[in-house]
Amino acid sequence: MISLYLAERTWLHGIPAGWKLLALALVSLVVAPIDAVAAMAGLLVATLLLYVSLGRPALRQIALLRPMWPLLVLLLAFHGWNGDIWLGVATALRLIAMVLLANAVTMTTRMDAMMDAIEPLLRPLSLIGVSPRAVALAVAMMIRFVPLLFALWEALNESWRARTGRRGGWRLLASFCIQTLRLSHHVAEALAARGGVIRGDRR
Repeated sequence: MISLYLAERTWLHGIPAGWKLLALALVSLVVAPIDAVAAMAGLLVATLLLYVSLGRPALRQIALLRPMWPLLVLLLAFHGWNGDIWLGVATALRLIAMVLLANAVTMTTRMDAMMDAIEPLLRPLSLIGVSPRAVALAVAMMIRFVPLLFALWEALNESWRARTGRRGGWRLLASFCIQTLRLSHHVAEALAARGGVIRGDRR
């Protein structure tokens, strides 16, 4: 399984997972209603400076954004068609910045630390018979798998390009779905080998 966790410790590793997730949520809420291109460009520059401060291994992960370019082009084309291209630019900048910020959190936070940060918020679910630990695992894995799936798509695209000299595009969808299902199966096997997620288990 591909691992996007930065083994080389950085200053961001030392910040508790809860604070990082809270900061990510607050930034998302603050920038969501902002459509100013200058503000979103500033957010993206600040995000890139964050990656610079984390070192070269973190900067290399910016390449994971490449699978997003078709989506961004469609987004800009849609807004251009509607006569509001600058809104499209602001939206694209915000999307890039938020994906990079989410990736910065996942690559500097261990899975168990992320689960421990999320689980207290889910404890009321135990009143209706739902295991907070199981839901925390699902949420943490969802956050972790977003950059992982980007990396998987990029790996498939590079493999296709090496064979054909062209980008894969939609031709990669079948392989991507198969690899995603295979990855899910491996994760399920790993969880089963650990005994699953037991109510009250702290690891």
